[in-house]
Formats: sequence, structure tokens, C-alpha cells
Amino acid sequence: MAILVKTTQDGRKLEVVGLAITLGGKLEANELIEVKDHPYRRAIRTAAPEATHMAGRVPLTQTEATIVLAAFQQAEADMLANPVAIHERFRIAAMMKAREQGIE
Repeated sequence: MAILVKTTQDGRKLEVVGLAITLGGKLEANELIEVKDHPYRRAIRTAAPEATHMAGRVPLTQTEATIVLAAFQQAEADMLANPVAIHERFRIAAMMKAREQGIE
């Protein structure tokens, strides 16, 4: 189930689907970065002074970031209640670790 965070100026929907943030139905990010910790914080503050977090390329206000974080917490709780989902997360983590080590 997708949770709408906001609609961008060009009409695309920023939504949380599970543990992913999508923009117009395509993966945009899987985490939020606070603007104060972002490498381009000066440019972000100039372009979007009200932004407190970034979801990929999309600036978010505190209210929008709260929606994303609440959706992530709910998705995490749902996932921890499902043994198949837990197994899948471990499988993906093992695959990513192997990829980092050059084993594919």
C-alpha cells in the first residue's frame, strides 16, 4: 500500500511503498537524509529553505519527513511480523554483502 507524502510541482506523486520512497512510481530513495548532513546543504537551503530532509532529489519539510518516517516504522513492524519477509531481507543483505566483496 502506497502512502502519499506529497505531489511535486510537476504533478508526480512522492509515495512510500514498504521501505522505499518512490517518485512517479519509480524508486527515488530508501532513506531520508537530514539537510544539515547533506553534502549539498547550501544549495538545498538556497533552493528550498523550508526543507529539513532530502528523499533522493526531493526536498521535504519536517511534516513530510514525519509522514515518511511513520510509514517506514509501520512497514518495518509489518515486515518483522512476517517470517517470509524476514527471510527475504536476510537474503538481500547476504547478496549485497557478496556483491561488495566481488562475489556475484
